[in-house]
Amino acid sequence: MYLTIKETAEFLSATETYIENLILQGRIRAIHDGEQYLIYKEQFNTHLKQMEKYRTMVEEILSEPIPEDIDIKDED
Repeated sequence: MYLTIKETAEFLSATETYIENLILQGRIRAIHDGEQYLIYKEQFNTHLKQMEKYRTMVEEILSEPIPEDIDIKDED
């Protein structure tokens, strides 16, 4: 499925200008049909899966309790 720049911006929660810049830099693959750029939606699946995996990993790290330090001595 191909998306326009506007649809891609909505899909990625980014601005249209940002998406256009990524296309011009070659960071997003797109084809130009003479009127507009068309972006293949499936090229983002790997990136989105990696971001979800990273987000899950960060949440797990942040939810771990802080271990008590055995070197701290109570001065009371």
